Amino acid sequence: MTRVWQWNRPVTVREVLEDLQRERSIAYTTVMTVMDNLHQKGWVRREVDGRAYRYTAVSTRAAYSAALMNEAWSRSDNPAAALVAFFGMMSAEQREALQDAVRIVAPALPGAPEAVAGDKAEEPEEKAASGGEPGTEDDFPADEAPPDSGR
Repeated sequence: MTRVWQWNRPVTVREVLEDLQRERSIAYTTVMTVMDNLHQKGWVRREVDGRAYRYTAVSTRAAYSAALMNEAWSRSDNPAAALVAFFGMMSAEQREALQDAVRIVAPALPGAPEAVAGDKAEEPEEKAASGGEPGTEDDFPADEAPPDSGR
């Protein structure tokens, strides 16, 4: 999946094989089996291209990571304690990313308070006027794109 996410385009088994073979020896049939398993599990979709398939990720790596975190959190018998423990494990950079994410989604949450003057987050109307959509790559500086954006 890492290769499919990295390239962010339809890929063939041959392309994945050749990329993996730069790092280690691996058989074509192994890669083909893994790609087929990913298709059977619904992680990738595939389309016929000549005598081969082209595989495309069904969701982004970020969406997959979010689903894993949500699943783990929902299994906790004490979600608040799990969050406190998780936040305690975060690095300074991860906490900053969390704060950025909260600023991005907070205006869209029901019952969210109005933005305070001087707040870093733009109002939704300002974001729309600037041409960007809330929660997209436009919310990140050009040299600091969100994970898995391909920049």
